[in-house]
Amino acid sequence: MSDTVTTTRPGYGQLLRTPGAWTYLLPGFLARQPFAMLTIGIVLLVQHTTGSYGSAGAVAAVTGVSMALFAPQSGKLADRFGQSAVLIPGVLVHTASVVTLTVLALSGAPMWALFVAAVPTGASVPQIGPMVRARWAAKLEGSPLMSTAAAFESVTDEFTFVVGPVLATALCTGVHPAAGLIAEAALTLVGGLFFAVQRRTQPQAGRLSMTDGPRVSALSVPGVRVLAGAFLGIGAVFGGMQVSLTAFSEEIGNPGANGLLYGTFAAGNMLAGIACGAIAWKVGPRRRLIVGYAALTLATSGLWAVHSVPLLAGLGLLVGLCIAPALITGYTMVEALVPASARTEAFTWLTGAVALGQAAGVTVAGRLADANGASAGFLVPLVGTALALTTLVALRSRLAPKVPGRVTARGVSHRVPVTVD
Repeated sequence: MSDTVTTTRPGYGQLLRTPGAWTYLLPGFLARQPFAMLTIGIVLLVQHTTGSYGSAGAVAAVTGVSMALFAPQSGKLADRFGQSAVLIPGVLVHTASVVTLTVLALSGAPMWALFVAAVPTGASVPQIGPMVRARWAAKLEGSPLMSTAAAFESVTDEFTFVVGPVLATALCTGVHPAAGLIAEAALTLVGGLFFAVQRRTQPQAGRLSMTDGPRVSALSVPGVRVLAGAFLGIGAVFGGMQVSLTAFSEEIGNPGANGLLYGTFAAGNMLAGIACGAIAWKVGPRRRLIVGYAALTLATSGLWAVHSVPLLAGLGLLVGLCIAPALITGYTMVEALVPASARTEAFTWLTGAVALGQAAGVTVAGRLADANGASAGFLVPLVGTALALTTLVALRSRLAPKVPGRVTARGVSHRVPVTVD
């Protein structure tokens, strides 16, 4: 048997032939759809009932902050007790919380009541994406297929962000302002339970390998903290774009354009993700991460100055194209930085950071849009990515793995140095 390490990137076809993969990919795809519907559903409903983008953004922000704070705890519990044990009660709580928030908004409840209801709504968001990534990591640990899996998951996430906001917007504007959130709750209940029963492919709960050492929190790893800080910037792009595109569509008297514009933005992200998964990179992940954030900062710099739908759609597509490489690279680096016993938690820290950045972006962009129009709201993605890029450049040394990584070729496991630059 040859010990030669394969240097080319395995393709999507090889990845999808991984034994047992489809048993969690299909239910995982269904279960993650509501995630992309939640924020925009809240913004559209609360803006309809209060007439204020600032109020709508604030309620959505509370949901995002709550998710960012509780998601890592959910990931830690999943690592320890198993994904199903955490997911089933979480799905039930989330469904009840979304229904409560919807009823309060429609009944004209005071803002404090909406804020209170938003806390369990965000805290109970099912962490399907991190759980699927953890299943890939358990199956492919040390394999060059891990980078392909990270790209595939990014594409799946972005396809979700193409479908979810468009669906929520269509339901809210064409059926009823609350229809988006009601659909989110229904999909969470059905999809989440369907995913939870796929127990055979979930990582073994509470298991520590011989090389993992004592159980540690993923946040104790310096590289995870740096990545989480950088992912705040990507969250600011998502949040700022959602509110600002909504405000822009209202300003031009065409609310239905919001779904098209955001869908185009998400489509760019999805297309870039497909391309990233097909490339055998010769540049190390740390350098790719910094270059990706630099490109994203440049792409967001012109959003505030665009005032036509075609131009904004084109620039939004470009912004989307720049997001996927940064996200994929960050998620891929987790395998080299974090022991297997804490990877679900690590993935939820990154997902939570995106949610927290999105919450901040929604809040600030909502206030700016109320006071100065949509153009001011588009400054949020630029500032968020510029700060994230500064953080990456200043702390890039912390993204180097402390131990060698493993590469598996033709079933043989090796210890080889990890390329980070």
